[in-house]
Amino acid sequence: MHRNDSTFPGSVTSRPARDRKGQEKRVTSPLVAVAYLRVSTEEQSLGPEAQRAQIEAWASREGVQIRSWCLDQGVSGASPVDERPGFLEALQEVEALGAGFLVVAKWDRLGRDVYLSATIERLVERLGAQIQSADGAGNGTGPEQMLMRRLLQAFAEYERALIRSRTRAALRAKRARMERAGGIPLGCSLAPDGRSLETNVLEELALSVAKRLHVEGLSLREIAAELEQQGFKPRGQRWHPQTVARMIAA
Repeated sequence: MHRNDSTFPGSVTSRPARDRKGQEKRVTSPLVAVAYLRVSTEEQSLGPEAQRAQIEAWASREGVQIRSWCLDQGVSGASPVDERPGFLEALQEVEALGAGFLVVAKWDRLGRDVYLSATIERLVERLGAQIQSADGAGNGTGPEQMLMRRLLQAFAEYERALIRSRTRAALRAKRARMERAGGIPLGCSLAPDGRSLETNVLEELALSVAKRLHVEGLSLREIAAELEQQGFKPRGQRWHPQTVARMIAA
């Protein structure tokens, strides 16, 4: 999910400037922002559309133009940066657009790991930008705001651990009842008995096509578009690059 509006009249082109030591530093615009959205497989209470609505409301209040939207679908809050294509794209857009802000709906959309969240903050700061939460909590550079961010990040990590604990307990209960536990891998379908798996011929074919296109050098987004064009039906609304990556690795 990505949109880049290059016609925004108030945009500021990033130009190299020099600090007191004569080193180059970035010039960014406080009128331009890049939005980052993340939805994991464990939590669906704040989906992409809800996040987008919160971010758009923030942009309207602050008088900021959202120039690019980047999404990580099905990505855990503990996933490292190099396993987040949407976030990596967001960093590239912040740099390319000279954006002053990377905005998220809530701080837990960055991650549910204190160390990871701090790392992400540093990566954004190196580009001369700031992270903003659309709900306003923890925004700012003062010590009070920094403390609030750390508390929010710690609570997000605790909440993730709580979700995992509840999930494990539910899986144990299902196994005790001799029910199937866990997701259904691509290329398979649930058999009529409700417990075992059987081959899904169309998904198997989609897997084969995706791997062939990958060998031919197509990007994840190009493979997703090709699967869509060839009429292969995804399990969700559309084929996502993250899904394609899992298909190739299968």
